[in-house]
Amino acid sequence: MRRDRFLLAVTLTTVLVADVYFVLLPRLRDWYHLSRNGCTCQGVNVSIEYRGQTSQTWTSGSNATSEQESKLERLFSHPLYNIRLPELAPDERLLEEEELMGYYRRKVTRWERQQKLYVEAAAASNISIPEQPVTFEPNASWLKFHLGINRYALYSREDRSINRLLQDMQSAPIISADYTQDEKALKGACDCSQVVKPSGHHLKLALKLQDFGKAMFKPMRQERHEETPEDFFYFVDFQRHNAEIASFHLDRVLDFRRVPPVVGRLINVTGEILYTTHSDDLRSVFFTSPANNTCFFAKCLYVCKTEYAVCGHPHLLEGSMSAYLPGLSIAPRISIPNPWIRSYTFTGREEWEVNPAYCDTIKGLYPYSSGNRLLNIIDMTIFDFLTGNMDRHHYEIFTKFGDEGFLLHLDNARGFGRHSHDEMSILAPLTQCCIIKRSTLLRLRLLARPEYRLSDMMRESLGRDPLMPILTEPHLQALDRRLGRVLKTIGRCIKKLGEVQVVVTDFMASSGATERGMRVRAGDMQDKSEKREEGWS
Repeated sequence: MRRDRFLLAVTLTTVLVADVYFVLLPRLRDWYHLSRNGCTCQGVNVSIEYRGQTSQTWTSGSNATSEQESKLERLFSHPLYNIRLPELAPDERLLEEEELMGYYRRKVTRWERQQKLYVEAAAASNISIPEQPVTFEPNASWLKFHLGINRYALYSREDRSINRLLQDMQSAPIISADYTQDEKALKGACDCSQVVKPSGHHLKLALKLQDFGKAMFKPMRQERHEETPEDFFYFVDFQRHNAEIASFHLDRVLDFRRVPPVVGRLINVTGEILYTTHSDDLRSVFFTSPANNTCFFAKCLYVCKTEYAVCGHPHLLEGSMSAYLPGLSIAPRISIPNPWIRSYTFTGREEWEVNPAYCDTIKGLYPYSSGNRLLNIIDMTIFDFLTGNMDRHHYEIFTKFGDEGFLLHLDNARGFGRHSHDEMSILAPLTQCCIIKRSTLLRLRLLARPEYRLSDMMRESLGRDPLMPILTEPHLQALDRRLGRVLKTIGRCIKKLGEVQVVVTDFMASSGATERGMRVRAGDMQDKSEKREEGWS
């Protein structure tokens, strides 16, 4: 009996020693090194040496990417990309500087108070955690971005703070990580019987940077060379980080400027997420894979399984960093169903899919019966067709700008899934309504010319992202093919209805002097460009 007790004691002691040596000590060592020198592995809250060029500006006047003249800079120097806007009136800016600075100073004060309490609670438990100081500066790039939003676009063509913002998002230290708000709203519960799962089941994180800027991180889920299987429904397609990056660049090349800035970044999931988060829910979903990689998965129960996880290699994980827009409490937005929304069922069909005259019904409804809303829908349609995004079920606008405000092109991660297929149904608003802005048409024609070829512009622009290559060559070639299809569709409309009926001067319905001035100035510039480019059509 005594011998059995002795053997049991020896066994328990051996297990305890092994647990301390192989489990507890390595964790303590990691925390010790983190608090002293940062994570011992590469890329923890320090600037990572990325591939690609990161110091070039993307506006006119920047250095060329090679010894030859930059095609992209030549494009941005074209008259169509230099239509001057009138002086903005105070009510045409989204935010006032004094109001914005007061709002964020209060948020910084609240953050520092919560951080102090968190550190004190950890110290009381004999846990040493690294301090995460905030350096809030009035000239921070993300603040300049927020202040630059106006009724025409998210940023101006010459706004150099956008380039600074991209650099900051790819290299600034991360001081906090958490689930996004829609993920939190689910509270971990998902109805698995739903065909379309809530947006929170798609793994994405809100990362706070040291300058108090904020970015949404979408991790890499699919290799660049992989195509979405043709049997996949659009509402269960992957969300691709490189699609978010490429969509931002395409938006700039098209001169819409309605996609928030996005850049690629390598994230250390251990040092920059696990060790910075205050969320117990987020910490609880981290694990080490059999390949010794650090992994984590979404909070939603539907994908709360290790097979849905994303993993570092062993700690580094690439993804997209999308700049956050101003908070809803200071810059309210509304989400509006897309009139050409798809049926999110396996068998259902919407009216626009069976009624060729559907647009006539939409034209009779407010706010599509007048103003620029329908024209903005057509812009969004062309943008989505070029990317192959079939998942545009809603769009958002800033409430301050009312019905004449631009549409935000958010959530583009389901684009660039299949380069071998052009989904013509995405163009339904254009084919049914046969209407387009003159400025949009002229830029599309320009990008179809050999010296301004869309794929060349995108290849050069994407070459400046640190995670290059962002798109494979077949995807770039697909952009040219799809642009040709758009122009052919417009050509058929013009042949059927006449150019006067199809091509509409921007800001078609106007009641204000500012809009009238814009309409006249844009029209003059477009007429001059048309004379210079007579061979387009």
